[in-house]
Amino acid sequence: MIDRVRKLCLAYPGAIEKLSHGEPTFFTPKRVFAMFSNNHHGDGHVAVWLPAAPGVQQALIAERPEVFYSPPYVGKSGWVGVELAHIGDDELGALIHESWQFISKKKR
Repeated sequence: MIDRVRKLCLAYPGAIEKLSHGEPTFFTPKRVFAMFSNNHHGDGHVAVWLPAAPGVQQALIAERPEVFYSPPYVGKSGWVGVELAHIGDDELGALIHESWQFISKKKR
């Protein structure tokens, strides 16, 4: 699953991968726009965590709770967890793109 995430994330200009909190994490290059989660603390999720604009997390979870969830630590800040086994590459790519744009537009 990490190869799917890595391919999509590293396609963006200036994107870099570093380990953060023991997981592959993708930066723009200074701000995080995606973090891989491989059964983090035994939570059962193989997912990517993405920062999202206000209201997006709640809307996604309400629409498809089998795919989306509020991840620990960053969920309270609006990040959304995406179950990689339950989402296709096109939709995953679109979500990562939205995350990259959202973070790229923030003040540095």
